[in-house]
Amino acid sequence: MMLERFTANNRQQHLLPTDRTVLLAVSGGRDSVTMADLCHRAGIPFAIAHCNFNLRPGDCDRDEAFVRRLAESYGAVFHAERYDTHAYAATHQMGIEEAARELRYDFFSRLCRQHGYPCVATAHHRDDNIETFFLNLFRGTGIEGLRGIRAEAHINGVRVVRPLLGFSREEIDRYVAERGLAYVEDHTNSEPCARRNRIRLQLMPLLRELYPKVDATMEANLQRLDEAGKVYRRHVDTLRQQLLTPHASLLPYPHPPLTAIRTDDLLRLNPQRTLTYELLRPYGVNAAMVDELTEALTTDGGQLFHTATHSLTLHRGQLIIAPRTEATPPTIGIAEAPLPERWDRSGRVIYVDGDRLRPPLRLRPWQTGDRFLPFGMQGSRLVSDFLADLGLSRLEKQWVWLLEDSEGRTIWVVGLRADERTRITDSTKKILQLTLLPT
Repeated sequence: MMLERFTANNRQQHLLPTDRTVLLAVSGGRDSVTMADLCHRAGIPFAIAHCNFNLRPGDCDRDEAFVRRLAESYGAVFHAERYDTHAYAATHQMGIEEAARELRYDFFSRLCRQHGYPCVATAHHRDDNIETFFLNLFRGTGIEGLRGIRAEAHINGVRVVRPLLGFSREEIDRYVAERGLAYVEDHTNSEPCARRNRIRLQLMPLLRELYPKVDATMEANLQRLDEAGKVYRRHVDTLRQQLLTPHASLLPYPHPPLTAIRTDDLLRLNPQRTLTYELLRPYGVNAAMVDELTEALTTDGGQLFHTATHSLTLHRGQLIIAPRTEATPPTIGIAEAPLPERWDRSGRVIYVDGDRLRPPLRLRPWQTGDRFLPFGMQGSRLVSDFLADLGLSRLEKQWVWLLEDSEGRTIWVVGLRADERTRITDSTKKILQLTLLPT
């Protein structure tokens, strides 16, 4: 019965192809062992991936050896990787569960790219889905978290499918017993320490006592939430396409791509806070930052916000967004050349009096307090004022470079304006062409 339902579900949802080798994530527990057995009986070719997180001394090596033998019994290719999960979590300042998840999906993604697997299958089932709903509900989440585990998702650029999501833990246990399948037991699953275990061991038995049909009810609720979430997601995606646009920068050399949204458009959103969160969530913005941003929308701007992956700033009626990345110095070519009749004095090429330079020249990021004499003007100006007059945002300003000589004199605010002190005159004997080269 379970095999027929598994095959029918797979055919209806187009989860696992039968003409290509898929990757199965197998821990050695009863759930993933069941998934491997069902795939084998359904004629789905597969390879097996196993992660050894070294979190349970002795047991982890036992599990890896068991899964290796399991793969051999099916004639399946076996992939395994070992981790110092505690060290990784400490280095990246994250919890053990988050670290293990990141390591796991990075491994799966690499395997799919290297070997051409079209997807990776994990053995999440209905009870896992219900537990995930309550975990997300209690720690706070948007509608995405309330949708629970999806039968199909994309993580780290790889397609992840859950072919057992329609089956309960009880059904899987019964299948294991009927088939006489061997598996390894993770004793930590029965310890009431982790939040998920406490939901499984304490909350769910209480709910089943109060509401005997709670499992079926929750499965139906999760299906409705998933369908509502799809409608909601389409609306948010449409808003994102309408409101978020590429932001053109005056900087003439390569820099991270900028995205912008008008603050007036953010202020008109209804409900404002929820939709602002959804629009900005892909950039790492959390609920607390949305509160700060919403409060700052009516100010003059200039505020800078940072997430783990992006920086955001309010500037001249726009919220501008850019990936967080190190500023890369531009490449400048220097050569003697005749002076053309016309050239753009604020563009990618400038001409200077070579005899008025004091080599060696060096590039450096501009700093607060830097001054220069803008070409064609009298008197010095703060570089910061010059950049403000150009209309550069705080994000763009961090990518501006100065070319200066050995005496610390600015020769060029690179790509934006040359300095007056090295301009060509009637007495110039040596003309140098400084060119901003493509990289």
